[in-house]
Amino acid sequence: MTQSLSIAVIDYDGGNLASAARAAARAAELSGIAADVTITNSPKAVLQADRLILPGQGAFADCAQGLNAQPGLKDALLTATRNGTPFLGICVGMQLMAEQGLEHGTTPGFGWIKGTIAPMEAPGLRLPQMGWNELNLTQPHPLTDGLGTAPHGYFVHSYALQGTPPETLIATTDYGGAVPAIVCNGNVAGTQFHVEKSQTVGLRILANFLAWQPDARWAA
Repeated sequence: MTQSLSIAVIDYDGGNLASAARAAARAAELSGIAADVTITNSPKAVLQADRLILPGQGAFADCAQGLNAQPGLKDALLTATRNGTPFLGICVGMQLMAEQGLEHGTTPGFGWIKGTIAPMEAPGLRLPQMGWNELNLTQPHPLTDGLGTAPHGYFVHSYALQGTPPETLIATTDYGGAVPAIVCNGNVAGTQFHVEKSQTVGLRILANFLAWQPDARWAA
């Protein structure tokens, strides 16, 4: 009997948990992957999971505070990813991967991705960026396999990653300039857009994530 893939959707009062869990379960079903999706704030569950998903919406500082408020959860997350567990951050979950965020003060991030989460500069355009926008794939990666031409993601944000090196970028989107849309460092990856709201593109990225076997762990 094939063992189910254990997927932990991390609960730190960061929002969008149920929709992220449903999307992960649907992606597994569509791709024929046996998966057990759990919404959890248990450090033990995080350490035992085969895949980690960190959703997020709202302000960087609030999400960081929410994660820190869960006893042992951040430490378990850091340990699991350091040990090689594949991780996917969504929206603010992706932003927390950076070195720091400037929303509501300066707040440290995980430091997995070089750069700072800073206010977007989009002269003449409405902020927050809200709605569908095209993804410009900057380098091949297993997470973007099969997305086809001109894939689109659903964005809702007014802060974005700045100062990250090109090797970190998997995709950008154009909103007053190139905005990081998918980033990766070893076994940790993130999407600025909401994969759970991005229909077939989002489901394909999630399915790719479930099948992903990173060939390296994240490195500082």
